[in-house]
Amino acid sequence: MALVGIDLGTSSVKVIILDEQGGMLGMGKTDYTVLSPHRGWVESDPEVWWQSTVTAVHNALVAAKHPTITAVGLSGQMHGVVLTDEQGKALRPALLWADMRAEAVLSHYQSLSAAAKKRLANPLVPGMAGPLLCWLAQYEKASYQSARWALQPKDWLRMRMTGIPATDPSDASATLLYDLPGDHWAEDVIASLNLKRSLFPDIMASSAKAGLLSTKAAAELGLPAAIPVATGAADTAAAALGTGLLAPGTLQLTLGTGAQIIQLCAQPLSDETTRTHLYRAADGKNWYNMAAIQNAGLVLDWVRQTFNASWDEIFASANSVEPGSTGLIFLPEFTKERANQLADHQGGAFLHLRIHHRREELFYASLEGVAFGIRLALESLPAAQQASSLRLAGGGSVHPAWQQMLADILGRTLELVNTSEASARGAALLAGIINHSWPDIQATQQIAPGIQAYITPDSQRASLYQNIYQHFLQQARMSF
Repeated sequence: MALVGIDLGTSSVKVIILDEQGGMLGMGKTDYTVLSPHRGWVESDPEVWWQSTVTAVHNALVAAKHPTITAVGLSGQMHGVVLTDEQGKALRPALLWADMRAEAVLSHYQSLSAAAKKRLANPLVPGMAGPLLCWLAQYEKASYQSARWALQPKDWLRMRMTGIPATDPSDASATLLYDLPGDHWAEDVIASLNLKRSLFPDIMASSAKAGLLSTKAAAELGLPAAIPVATGAADTAAAALGTGLLAPGTLQLTLGTGAQIIQLCAQPLSDETTRTHLYRAADGKNWYNMAAIQNAGLVLDWVRQTFNASWDEIFASANSVEPGSTGLIFLPEFTKERANQLADHQGGAFLHLRIHHRREELFYASLEGVAFGIRLALESLPAAQQASSLRLAGGGSVHPAWQQMLADILGRTLELVNTSEASARGAALLAGIINHSWPDIQATQQIAPGIQAYITPDSQRASLYQNIYQHFLQQARMSF
């Protein structure tokens, strides 16, 4: 008996198979390309998501030696939206979280009452489903008017598997269309924005059985038909579950295409400065504050591809170059950043580039710039200052030299969680709950991955970085 967890990411889909004791049996991963047909637009073809998922599931089954699968769970990238017809067929490419086109319609939100905006409990970000739908309603009227459902990415995938539209609180709360204190769709906001209420599916618990795997989807995936499929959770909420982060107060940094620092809280207390986010956790009990960074792995991958480098070359520079990168400063704002960062988006840049600078020094400066952005985000979480350590998870955090650089720049001991695919693991655990492998989410704590290592800051390098960080802030402010 085994469980499948599917994590639909921005640039790849990852599938893991767990046994009912939480042990990893196999994994599959398929990469795909993000589309940018116009400046500031970021899209994906949902059919590519599906074919990539089919491939990744097959590869995971082979790696796991074809165990009997009893349930499926999902997690996925947050914020974006897929417009579909009644059957769940996408009417246009999915709009993703990094898409900037809805900046043109954020004024719709500015006209909301102060009380309504307070209940949304989040900064106004153009890549969230609410603003994106406002843009579609204004600029793509035909596709918007013909749409039956507006789904989050993982919800589209689950509808493809089960035929049933639904979402969960962790994804719904990240749309800018959700009443966080009330814990339901913000009906008055949807009405005030003149959005069609019928677009939004019912909200089900992350650990609920949302449907059964259809015969057609089962045949394509190579899984048994009619096995239960969990509603699932947003990738950050699933990652918290997958790493055993179930107690309020603990800090966790997840690194991938973007980066997120989260801290669970027992009450929905929003940030009055609106620099950080507040979302529902996957456990149905807690919330979490989040400081998000748009430009993390996304930017490092641009550096890797532009310089035709390997990931090992990028991360090895953290050992071969001294702090400060011989005067180079890298500003990583390739896409508009969240409110916890410095200022309005003016674009990324290498500052003080000279003819003597070597390739690896540009790599190192890139790592520094991303790490400084993470530090800025960490400093925006008010309660984070009481925590002396920081849990580290996510596929973008596995290289030892990168881990040490992060510890030195953040000035905190990093606790490396013993799983590289936290979101997919969280999805599989949700599958186990609907399959009664565990009675509830809290019971999964007993099989949570342990801390595999502690990375402590090097005091000398941390002191150097303190000065370099202040110089970075000064130069960045002058550039904006």
